[in-house]
Amino acid sequence: MTDAVPNAATTESIIRMEAVNKWYGEFQVLTGIDLSVRHGERIVICGPSGSGKSTLIRCINRLETVQKGRIVIDGIDLTAGGKNVDAVRAEVGMVFQQFNLFPHLTILENCTLAPMRSRGMTRAQAEEVAMKYLTRVRIPEQAGKYPSQLSGGQQQRVAIARALCMTPKIMLFDEPTSALDPEMVKEVLDTMIGLAEDGMTMLCVTHEMGFARSVADRVIFMADGKIVEQAPPAEFFGNPKDERTRQFLGQILSSHQAH
Repeated sequence: MTDAVPNAATTESIIRMEAVNKWYGEFQVLTGIDLSVRHGERIVICGPSGSGKSTLIRCINRLETVQKGRIVIDGIDLTAGGKNVDAVRAEVGMVFQQFNLFPHLTILENCTLAPMRSRGMTRAQAEEVAMKYLTRVRIPEQAGKYPSQLSGGQQQRVAIARALCMTPKIMLFDEPTSALDPEMVKEVLDTMIGLAEDGMTMLCVTHEMGFARSVADRVIFMADGKIVEQAPPAEFFGNPKDERTRQFLGQILSSHQAH
């Protein structure tokens, strides 16, 4: 009777942050962050500007170092440094506000560079993987073009495909739609919704509350470098406990109504 055993992959944490603190000089940007993320869990992180959201996810792939606390990614202690950092980065894909594509390389070349260098793939293997993910984000026909020939929404979808070409276990998104024109936001969010439906572990910093409602397993609200509140979307939006959460949601709602 093995089928009665719960699947360990769904119950174990793939990300663990324990008492994480970070300073920039005198300014403490993260204070006592404890966070545990399960395999396949989809988390949306929101909060006012300067609350530490982007710093938190940038610590998960060591783009930012922490001065106190521990971060363990899929069993690897990131805070131990050294080769652990490379091992974690190979498993964690990241998509930024700015697309960060190489302007002198074609879309296909942008997607094949890292798998060839870091995963040791041949060009043919890397191109096959790249075309698979460019098809996944619905722009295979753009493979031969250069970034400047694409719209912002298309470039961001390329950035997502490029991250996927490394077959990461975790995807981090740092305000992936904030640099886009409103009409391009939906195509990027649709791509992310597709990933979520595939069971990818995702952490996304965003102000897109519709996306949070429909995709997130858990919404985290940050303020002043702390996790103030976290709950499933229905509870988070329907019955926020903290006054700062209520204020933030009220502001977002009124700004949407203004538009």
